[in-house]
Amino acid sequence: MTLEDYVRRRFALSENGYRNFVRSTISVVIHNISLMLPVMVLFVLVCDVMGRNAYDYDLGMWQYLAVCILVLAVMYVTYRWQYDCTFFRTYRESTEVRIAMAERIRRLPLSFFAKKDPTDLSSRVMGDVAVQESAMTHWFPELVGGMVFTAIVSVMVLVYSPLMGVAALWPVPFAIAIILLSKNVQRKYSDIKNERMLEVNEGVQECLEVMRDLRGNNAVGAYTGELFAKMDRVEGSEIRSELNTAVFVVSSQLLLKFGIVTTAIVGGWQLTTGGIDVFTFIVFLILVSRLYDPLNMSLQHLAAMISSEYNMARLQEIEDQPIQTGTTEFHPDGYDVVFDHVRFSYDGGARVLEDVSFTARQGEVTALVGPSGGGKSTTAKLASRFWDVDGGRITVGGVDISTVDPETLLSCYSIVFQDVTLFNTTVRDNIRIGRRGATDEEVLAAARAANCDEFVDALPDSYDTVIGENGAMLSGGERQRISIARALLKDAPIVLLDEATASLDTECESQVQAAISELVRDKTVIIVAHRMRTVEGADRIVVLADGTVAEQGSPRELMEEDGRFARMVRVQRSSDDWAI
Repeated sequence: MTLEDYVRRRFALSENGYRNFVRSTISVVIHNISLMLPVMVLFVLVCDVMGRNAYDYDLGMWQYLAVCILVLAVMYVTYRWQYDCTFFRTYRESTEVRIAMAERIRRLPLSFFAKKDPTDLSSRVMGDVAVQESAMTHWFPELVGGMVFTAIVSVMVLVYSPLMGVAALWPVPFAIAIILLSKNVQRKYSDIKNERMLEVNEGVQECLEVMRDLRGNNAVGAYTGELFAKMDRVEGSEIRSELNTAVFVVSSQLLLKFGIVTTAIVGGWQLTTGGIDVFTFIVFLILVSRLYDPLNMSLQHLAAMISSEYNMARLQEIEDQPIQTGTTEFHPDGYDVVFDHVRFSYDGGARVLEDVSFTARQGEVTALVGPSGGGKSTTAKLASRFWDVDGGRITVGGVDISTVDPETLLSCYSIVFQDVTLFNTTVRDNIRIGRRGATDEEVLAAARAANCDEFVDALPDSYDTVIGENGAMLSGGERQRISIARALLKDAPIVLLDEATASLDTECESQVQAAISELVRDKTVIIVAHRMRTVEGADRIVVLADGTVAEQGSPRELMEEDGRFARMVRVQRSSDDWAI
């Protein structure tokens, strides 16, 4: 692994980000060198004032003024360059990192999202990238630049006077060693702090999402009490982490101060024995005090970089996740969806589907039914490549969907989930998500087909009413009808309905089914349902139980076989007579 590869992986940098880091480091070194110029001017001035020495240049006032102006100009130019490299360029890099991360997350398989909480992902995109930004603007370039500057000056000092150089520089390796040897301890406390902070963020998010249920069960006090306890633990871990880091950083910085003492002692001894002259002694005293300034900051930045490893690893984890790829050329021979001996499990766990084979034909409604946990929803999602199968294959029009780019594939699907997601905008815009270029007339036609008029006309501004976050103004059934309208508007050749009518009453369900029946002509329709009356009009029933196809055929054929499907129908019919 090259140095570039290591740095890019260690700090989750793009190729452009690495180039920015190199520029930033060089600019810091040059700026630190420019800060030595006032020391040189001061030395020449002292020599001129004392007179009669090897460094007496006897410069005039106007010459000193010109030199000072030139030094200030050089310091300004180098500082401006450093600021541009470490701040402006890094801010642009942070923008690119967030966009690239969002793009990568968008292309990740759903198996990744099943393992990660949305709060965790949002904290990576916002919080962890902010830490990376601080590392690239304040910590890393200053750290490397300070170390390079120290190394350059150290070589010069040792060459000029080895004894004085050792007297001035001996604390440096010990100070750096203190920080490096405390790495594991600092990382331990930093990881605890970050994990507890994530717990609090997840708790706050969850509290906002389930407030209705908390109030309904009179559990707000207990829940918020636990949340406050988590916040107290975060505060405690923050204090311990900061205190732990401060102990090591301050100890190493304190050790550096002894370098000034030893420089003065050895220099005084050398001065009395004639080993150096008074001017060299003055130079070393000024040089040591200036040398330790960037080194002090480098020690702080080194500790900060150690604590940021947790955040950098979380960013790199996103980058390391495999994405679903495939060709953007998709020309199927029709839209029959074929499951051919499909096997599937979540992340190598227990088998969810085993040797599942069936065909959902174009122009027919195929219903997936069976007991809970039988694999119905998983099968529907596999059909649209939300996950990739472990074995067998799924084809659309004879094309293996694992070879097709997910976005290209999904352009041929209209999907309605049981859990509906709506946006804080108008009803019209929420429906138009199904097809961005749709006209108002097409949106209204899809809404009428999904039986949305009934409740939309009662809203304050009809289809121009803003319905709140996730459709807060609407009931569950109303939200689901908007989702169905989206699918109808998209008018894709394959339609997936995962418990799409679960929140509708009997009358509305019948109306929506009638609308779907009118629009399925020449389309492949796959319905996941628990209620048997929902699938009475299906052309084909596939009964899934324990991850296998237990039965398949038309509703009439399965009723005549008197198997699982027939028993499910009888049980649900008997439950219709139940009453409290």
